[in-house]
Amino acid sequence: MKKVVKKVLITNALGLHTRPATTVVKFLQDYQCDVFFTYNKERVDAKSVLNLIMLAAGKNAQITIICEGEDAEEAMVGLVTIFQNRFGE
Repeated sequence: MKKVVKKVLITNALGLHTRPATTVVKFLQDYQCDVFFTYNKERVDAKSVLNLIMLAAGKNAQITIICEGEDAEEAMVGLVTIFQNRFGE
């Protein structure tokens, strides 16, 4: 099983709130791999809006993204782009 791990920085003003979390979850619907976000030693399933919001990751928080599975590399590329584009905000 493929596993890809990357650290990303949240640069949008309000952090990982409802709209960015929804953007991430909608993007991940097309992927079969398991995706987890880790922040402050808490690891959550990134395919759940509620889990992402509960991370309480604000601006300048560093998140570790872990993608595991067949399409892990493709999912990671898209997620990094979403973070770099500040979730479209």
